[in-house]
Amino acid sequence: MIDFLVIGGGIAGLSAGARLSELGTVTVVEAEDALGYHASGRSAALFEQNYGLPPTVALSIASADYHCHHNGGYLSPRGLLLVARSDQKEAFKSDLQELQLAEIPVSEAISRVPILNSDKIALVAYHAAAEDIDTDRQLQDFAKTIRVNGGQVLTRQTVTSITRNGHWHIQAKDSFEARHIVNAAGAWADRVAEMAGIAPIGLVPCRRSMARLPAPGGHDVSEWPMIMGVGESWYAKPDAGKLLVSPADADPVEPHDAFADDMVLAEGLARYEDMVTEPVTRLESNWAGLRSFAPDRTLVLGPDPATPAFIWCAGQGGYGFQTAPAASRLLADLVGGRIPEIETDMVAALRPERLRR
Repeated sequence: MIDFLVIGGGIAGLSAGARLSELGTVTVVEAEDALGYHASGRSAALFEQNYGLPPTVALSIASADYHCHHNGGYLSPRGLLLVARSDQKEAFKSDLQELQLAEIPVSEAISRVPILNSDKIALVAYHAAAEDIDTDRQLQDFAKTIRVNGGQVLTRQTVTSITRNGHWHIQAKDSFEARHIVNAAGAWADRVAEMAGIAPIGLVPCRRSMARLPAPGGHDVSEWPMIMGVGESWYAKPDAGKLLVSPADADPVEPHDAFADDMVLAEGLARYEDMVTEPVTRLESNWAGLRSFAPDRTLVLGPDPATPAFIWCAGQGGYGFQTAPAASRLLADLVGGRIPEIETDMVAALRPERLRR
């Protein structure tokens, strides 16, 4: 009998499984051939602790020490640069306050990113406290913790049925019996809940598209910050000598192996091109991921109030990696009856009870 059967092998499921392996036996089942295949494998991989609603920010702040120091740390310098036209002043001010950036001269921004268009950009803000996350190493380290603590991490295990008679019976490629189910199925979390006879939470998967471009103008982009348009209307981020550009779309879709919409991608690339001097002449590749949100766009963490043996770890949106250390610790604290490390009002805003009123 397994204590915790975790459904989903992305950052949510692996981090939750690692923390819960301190409390009992853990098996993680992932439907795909590899871990982190869907949203986790298509992340922008940035740690920006001021990004998101207050409960998300609280988790991100509480995760900072882990990101910085655990196993030698997972962060490397990147920085965040916000750019705006003169007619976007109000949106610029709002982002400036939310992300706690400092306004800088346009000339300084161009010294950092020489392709910025001084004829279009009138307002710029920056801070250095945005960092890249080594997402693959973090996934593998959480998986290693589960194994070291006697657990299993299994791929190619699509769950096809869940029943309960005193404990859970889960049918995938193999059969499992467990005292608790941890629902970390990402975009499929509501479907898993319904399979288990649990009321869904109203999860909405939203597509986020991405294109990889050759380094613009042959520049060395490795030291460039992440660049963001106001209102998160687009962003560009260096990646392995290339530039990732996203339209920052968030279109509701059904759970599936996502792919980019050509028109949405073209519109986002046009917004990016409007602010730079180098045109987009070639895409090396493109893809999309699903960022899944609860109705209030806040993570859902903890036992279901009607069936405590069913544990939610869902609704990560675009915040999965940056919140994972503290979110998984909170989940284990709630399951283990320990006092959480973050403030009580933030815990209440994250628990599934808030969606059952």
